[in-house]
Amino acid sequence: MTLRLDDPSVAQGDPGPSTPLRVAPSSSRGGETTGGSTASRVELDYSGGERLTMNMGPQHPSAHGVFRAILTLEGEQVVAVDAVIGYLHRCHEKLSETLTYAQYPSIASKTDYVAAMTSEFAYVMAAEQIGKIEVPKRAQYLRVIAAELQRIASHLLWLGTWCLDMGGALGGGATIFLYCIREREMILDLFESLVGARLLYGFYQVGGTRYDIPEGWTDACRKTVDVIDSRIGEYEGLLEENPFFLVRARGVGVISRELAEDVGIAGPLLRGSGVSFDIRRSAPYSSYEDFTFDVPVEADGDCFSRYRIRMVEFRESIKIIRQALDRLPEGPISSRPGLKSVAQIRIPKGEAYARVEGPRGEVGCYLIADGSAKPYRMKWRGASFSNLSVLPHIIPGHKVADVVAIMGSVDPVFGEVDR
Repeated sequence: MTLRLDDPSVAQGDPGPSTPLRVAPSSSRGGETTGGSTASRVELDYSGGERLTMNMGPQHPSAHGVFRAILTLEGEQVVAVDAVIGYLHRCHEKLSETLTYAQYPSIASKTDYVAAMTSEFAYVMAAEQIGKIEVPKRAQYLRVIAAELQRIASHLLWLGTWCLDMGGALGGGATIFLYCIREREMILDLFESLVGARLLYGFYQVGGTRYDIPEGWTDACRKTVDVIDSRIGEYEGLLEENPFFLVRARGVGVISRELAEDVGIAGPLLRGSGVSFDIRRSAPYSSYEDFTFDVPVEADGDCFSRYRIRMVEFRESIKIIRQALDRLPEGPISSRPGLKSVAQIRIPKGEAYARVEGPRGEVGCYLIADGSAKPYRMKWRGASFSNLSVLPHIIPGHKVADVVAIMGSVDPVFGEVDR
């Protein structure tokens, strides 16, 4: 910014010690000055190192929840980020000490409420490890089907809201958003027919699952994944043939392989940085070793790489669901009798850490049992919490508009961050 002061009396004033000052003679006509006086032009240069502190969130719609990023700006460029969390803390881990093993899975859903099945999965697996409780094969397959449907639903919500975040560059972004919500509703219809709820489920229980699939559910599930599979290419065409999307995603928010390993990120972020690690493949659980699927890996580590990982995961999850439906065995859905009391399940003394591959990465539950019907202590390892820690490393150097794209590509859920 340059401020011109053509009044000689003003030009002699002090513009301030922090503002560069340049004085240049004014132009003359034919070598003569006008008005009998010599005018001068003072230029005040504001393009230097002045910095601005700006809050993004916690109410900002692109913050993906109650997240506050304190940005230090030089013009439009971000030079530092201070991430502030804790606005959604609800004492989940302490609350677990007051609820029985039969009650808490429904509360675990409220950590990562976008992928509620995942949190339930980790909790019941930890209790089963301590109690050495076997899970029937049919229940294992039902768990896999529910978990992969949840992965697809979570990725659909991510893709729709991420494109909505980037807005005008994608023609308003609402087209992809509405398409993704349309397909996600189909999966929520399946969950509603399975457990009677669309967001928080309580489907998993220690020893198996709470419900078996109703009549006709298998056919409805096949039709749903067929429809979604046919539309993934449409999403890709709308985005990958859009030059604005490519400019905003490629080369933005790069996470190097070394940084990914040092910070401890997981899931699509880790695989998008060239690290081939997926718990379903590296440490199979719930019969994942029975299924054939690929683990996608991208090397560039930018927003586009993370987008590509999730797009491939759509198809791989559908592949797993189809295999599980084809091979779904007969038999019981739980190794324990039906619940008649919330205090019926008692786990012997011990401790265990169970982990599953959620839509955002590793979700772990560390559980300590004291022999009663309630845990003695519990600790969550939320994928969003760990992934969020990479933001101060990758945001500086980008424009303010890029912060929204980078945040969306990380896909945090703050119920899981703050717990």
